[in-house]
Parts: sequence; C-alpha cells; structure tokens
Amino acid sequence: MQPTTAVRAVMATALAGMGGLHFVPSAGRGMAAIVPPAMRDRPLSARQLVLLTGACELAGAAGLLVPATRRAAGTALLAFYVAVFPANAYAARHPDRFGPIAVPFWPRLAGQVGIAALTAYAAFGGRVSR
Repeated sequence: MQPTTAVRAVMATALAGMGGLHFVPSAGRGMAAIVPPAMRDRPLSARQLVLLTGACELAGAAGLLVPATRRAAGTALLAFYVAVFPANAYAARHPDRFGPIAVPFWPRLAGQVGIAALTAYAAFGGRVSR
C-alpha cells in the first residue's frame, strides 16, 4: 500500500467516524453547545449546523476514496476545517463549560493544521489513480 493510500484510508475512516458522531444524540448535543452564539439561528440552529457538518464530514470521507471526486473533496474539506474552527476556538475559551472537548486554542490550532495537511496529502499528494 502506498503512503498516500494509507493516509487517505486513515483520513476517510476518521472523517466517517467523526461525521457519524454528529448524528448520535448525546454527542450532537455536546457539539451543538460549542457553536458560538453569533452563529446560531443564522439561518440554521446549532443542532442543524451539527447535522450539516456531520453530513459534510461523511461526504468528504467518501469523496476522498473516489478518484473522480478526491480533489474536490480535499478542497471542500480544507474549507470545511476553516468553517468549523470558530466552534473549536469558542470551546477553548470556555473550558469550565465544555470540559475535555475544550482543547486549549494553540494545541487545537496545531492539530487542525495537521489534519488539514493530512487531508491535502490524501487528496493531492502522491500519484492520483484514475
């Protein structure tokens, strides 16, 4: 197995797992809680945003695995990571409220950059099979 293929499989598995959690009621409630107040009900509720982002992660996971959609999925996922970061930053500012999911800002940002780099490698790195 080529390194790109292995990273792609790991990223797709992680995205599918995280995306699926968005549809589990208890996990979804926790995710909805970290949606910053300024982003709620404009036009979607926090819960609707959680469901939408879960669907995006599931679509991104599938898209990384299909050669014809891999690059588009990678591009969309990179934009997605930027779009969801405000929720993570909001949680980081309120560790008393969110507990263990409130990873401090700088480690969370570093992790997000790492996830983006792995996604870019999975989508664009190495040879793309057709």
